[in-house]
Amino acid sequence: MQFDFGQNWLDFAREALTPERAAHAESEFAALLDGVPLVNARFVDIGFGQGLSLLLAAGSGARAVGCDINSKCREALETSAAFFPNVQLAAIPLVVGSILDDAVVAALRAAAPGGEGAYDVAHSWGCLHHTGDMRTAIRNTASLVRPGGHLVLAIYNRHWSSPAWNAIKWLYCKSPRWLQRVLVVAFAPVIWLAKLAVTGRDPARQQRGMDFYYDMIDWVGGYPYEYASVDELRALVEPLGFECLRWRAAEVPTGCNEFLFRRR
Repeated sequence: MQFDFGQNWLDFAREALTPERAAHAESEFAALLDGVPLVNARFVDIGFGQGLSLLLAAGSGARAVGCDINSKCREALETSAAFFPNVQLAAIPLVVGSILDDAVVAALRAAAPGGEGAYDVAHSWGCLHHTGDMRTAIRNTASLVRPGGHLVLAIYNRHWSSPAWNAIKWLYCKSPRWLQRVLVVAFAPVIWLAKLAVTGRDPARQQRGMDFYYDMIDWVGGYPYEYASVDELRALVEPLGFECLRWRAAEVPTGCNEFLFRRR
């Protein structure tokens, strides 16, 4: 059982993506990867979703490869590409499948530019906690990084409310369409007020060029759902041969902590 992230991303790309949001995404992507060389770098995006990070990496000169389990994300990527006329979409290899699948990991190694089977940058923002086995997903993604390369992750923060949200997301995915709509309508004011109270900013002003409505659907329905504290995430990744260069706390308590690791 899994939420249809691909359809939600496709709807976002068709209905909500604007030049202003694309520019905002570019600004935050640059800040996230500050100090990481992208020109001619081998870059893989695991769970590319609507494709903004993948397109931004390619537009920055990286030799980009994308992977997503949901085939609808290919169409979402094609829709988003209209905002990046300098990117040759046909030059970006795409692998459809789960990062938990050894055959997909092998396909990503085969797709790595230069034939070395590894990447300078492996990027996965807000995806690996939706695979159903976050720890294996992180290990498999990390295995794609060459020595000296970088691993960029965003993972949901552990919070006292996390188990309750897990139950809500499960219920959403098990429910008929009419009940899903009821859940979205019921939680919309709760999420809006919570974001306003925590950030002191209009919740319509989303991070990374996103949109409140589609983010809300993603949040209420996003199952499978896992999470980790900063210490838990570092304890998982650092023994794989990585050092944490920096991390940024989630804007809201249940949001994504961002991490930049470098492989020793």
